[in-house]
Amino acid sequence: MDSTSRFKEEFITNCCYRLDENTRMLTIALDKISEEQVWQRPNASLSSIGNLILHLCGNMTQYGIASLKETEDHRNRDAEFSTDGGLTKVELMNRLVETVTKVKATFKEIVLDRFIVKKKVQGYTFSGIGNCIHVVEHFSYHTGQIAFWVKLLNNKPLGFYDGMDLNKRNVNE
Repeated sequence: MDSTSRFKEEFITNCCYRLDENTRMLTIALDKISEEQVWQRPNASLSSIGNLILHLCGNMTQYGIASLKETEDHRNRDAEFSTDGGLTKVELMNRLVETVTKVKATFKEIVLDRFIVKKKVQGYTFSGIGNCIHVVEHFSYHTGQIAFWVKLLNNKPLGFYDGMDLNKRNVNE
């Protein structure tokens, strides 16, 4: 395997790891709130956790699947934020896991050249690499928002890193 192929493999492996980590954290967070709380809005200008999960699914599908595969974009962004119920926590997480699974498969299957080709998404111009980075950072951003909101609702830590010593220092191998 040449160095370019190794780079692609390492890049995609790390992107997929981050997607899985965010999914893991959201699973923990949603387990700590009620069905009513998933659709509760902190105030009129903020989104519910349910809205943020629908938004993540829409955004990841647009950037991480439709743009990279160069297929038609069917996203309805307004509906992601106007929905005020109708899905349970399990249904939301199932939708998110299904979306993440499809995005990871897309990342792995696209040809190397697609990573440098630029394409417009939501009026922005990104290469395939830019799309992958956007998907990961956008998912992380909203995972942090949801974690904050769940902590605020429960006044308890979420335990994302229970059993891990996060004070360990870096070791050169």
